Amino acid sequence: MILLSFALLVIGFVILVYGADLLVDSASTLAHKLNVSDLVIGLTIVAFGTSAPELAVNIFAAIDKNTDLILGNILGSNILNIAVILGITSIIYPLSVKKNTTWVEIPSTFLASIVLFIMANDIMIDLAERSELGRSDGMILLLFFILFMGYNIFLAMTGRNPGDEIDVKNYSTQASVFYILIGLVMLTAGGHLIVDSAISIAETLGISQRIIALTIVSFGTSLPELATSVAAARKKNVDMAIGNIVGSNLFNSFLVLGISSVIFPVNINMFNNIDIYMNIFISFMLFVFIFNGRDRKLVRWEGILLIVFYLVYASTFFFWK
Repeated sequence: MILLSFALLVIGFVILVYGADLLVDSASTLAHKLNVSDLVIGLTIVAFGTSAPELAVNIFAAIDKNTDLILGNILGSNILNIAVILGITSIIYPLSVKKNTTWVEIPSTFLASIVLFIMANDIMIDLAERSELGRSDGMILLLFFILFMGYNIFLAMTGRNPGDEIDVKNYSTQASVFYILIGLVMLTAGGHLIVDSAISIAETLGISQRIIALTIVSFGTSLPELATSVAAARKKNVDMAIGNIVGSNLFNSFLVLGISSVIFPVNINMFNNIDIYMNIFISFMLFVFIFNGRDRKLVRWEGILLIVFYLVYASTFFFWK
């Protein structure tokens, strides 16, 4: 039974990742045929693509009222993105920050972790009976997302951040629409399969859904970020490598978690706070590493240290299951 659940989980990840790629490629092609600029496509469709797996999983987790999966997937993905993916990519090639927008996005990632801490600690801050991310919190997170997107579009339109050239597929209009529908179906099927399999694995192994979400689920949904950043680092495209990660984390914190908590309020417990603290710490360390000198770089030894931080954090899973 456990082997079947793991097999279905892997199948779910494959369907989810390929569905996200198909959706992004076909939607970008259709938008290009409708004379939408590369700039807008890059800031919306392509940027959304790397967070589509997290969104699909979280929507089904919210519908099923599995709040540990909701929060665990977002926090796990954000921590993994910085500590492991940026750690690995900086070992491949030192990452330097050049674009003005990334100078804002990195501090914003740290700010987002602080905002999440404040929203998730009603007991500590407001002396409430319990802590949760309610629907009003979700709406505030979505407002932050709108402001973030507005800022990026403003920079792009004023020429301060021209964006990257978009490579679109040669699909016909009819094929693009068809592939968009197929991509949505794959995201739906993959997300549903992952949530069901994760719950089954947690119940069979007798561990919490939080641990499953922080490890297996978050790793699977972060595969697009890993592939994109590693490929960018190998090509020495350092802006894309680091911008892809911090952009994805902001999408996760504001858009994905915002939509999830609007669908169903997310309960917060003491174990969730361990992950929230780690999210703050690792975001702060990225901020320190990038802005501790004039060269604005994440070098190899700092990448190794980020990975060590993650391994120490992951070791706590054996004590707090």
